[in-house]
Amino acid sequence: MSAITMRELTKVYPNGVRALDALDLEIADGEFFALLGPSGCGKTTLLRTIAGLEVASGGNVHIGGRNVTNLPPGKRDVAMVFQDYALFPHMTVQDNIAYPLRIKKMDRRSRGEKAAETADELGLTALLQRRPGQLSGGQQQRVALARAMACHPQVFLLDEPLSNLDARLRLEARTFLKRLQRELGVTTVFVTHDQAEALALADRIAVMEGGRIRQVGTPTEVFRRPANTFVAGFIGSTPMNLVDAEVHDGELAVAGTRLPVPDEARDRVSAGEKLVYGVRPEYLDYSPEPAPGALSGQVVVVENLGSFSLVSLDMPSGDAPATPGTSLQVVVPEGREPEPGDTGWVVPRPGRSLLYRDGELVSTAAPPAVPAARTGADAER
Repeated sequence: MSAITMRELTKVYPNGVRALDALDLEIADGEFFALLGPSGCGKTTLLRTIAGLEVASGGNVHIGGRNVTNLPPGKRDVAMVFQDYALFPHMTVQDNIAYPLRIKKMDRRSRGEKAAETADELGLTALLQRRPGQLSGGQQQRVALARAMACHPQVFLLDEPLSNLDARLRLEARTFLKRLQRELGVTTVFVTHDQAEALALADRIAVMEGGRIRQVGTPTEVFRRPANTFVAGFIGSTPMNLVDAEVHDGELAVAGTRLPVPDEARDRVSAGEKLVYGVRPEYLDYSPEPAPGALSGQVVVVENLGSFSLVSLDMPSGDAPATPGTSLQVVVPEGREPEPGDTGWVVPRPGRSLLYRDGELVSTAAPPAVPAARTGADAER
């Protein structure tokens, strides 16, 4: 078993910066878990603290039921793949893969056989006698993964291992990495600031901000039901539309239009209350003609994204508390794009809109049964 459990995990640097603030988190055995957030949120600090490269200021880390908080990295049975791969340039691919086994005092023949076996699993057999400088970025990434795999660790720790690849290689590596993790069944913690990577790869995601964990959930849960406006604005290739709204006569006044209150929030709002109305661009339908329950606006930008376009509309404030310049974005299928300057209407799909009060989701549903961290300064080392 290689589950990871963190309780009250804190990291404070000598200058007083609190990078991790009493985090509570559990990662299941065999899970592919992503730490996602903007630069400076603490995700790399958390990964390095699990690895033992950073010393925790408080709290504890358990791996496989064993308290490893005060153990050095070499005693934690974890393997880490870094953003720059950290391969030894003077060593061959075979020697790079075998290096962790050499540190463990495995004899030369055995570690050579193990390196060759691991290289074969990752399609590196033909490259064993090359040096890193003779490899492509994708090949170097596979060598770094092979080196991590060779010693059969309890946990893989991946610090943005795909960020140095070009767009096409990144997609190929993403597919390869997910398949590899499924085959090995090793508990994997993956740090990234790329939402698409986290959504595509992870079984669960922790979204971090300022040393805190703002939400933990499956990719579907985090994408469809962000727990707060930070997650709503961060997750997704196109951020969720977040528009000021006010309750009037049992309806929501939003950007000059009256909309129904989402069912899950109907009994939790009161007349005159100011809220934030959230709906993803993917969950809006565009119409060039007026439609019932539609929000109208003027098309200002059309961004061609291949099979679809992202259309931005400036909305009137009407009787809603919106300020001038309030805009909505909507995804429009290929071939149905409006022109800048057109007047258009967007219709929210039933059951796809959310309400937020003081930045938190208004819902009758029970909150997810995951621990949340307390507030902390925005820092990452």
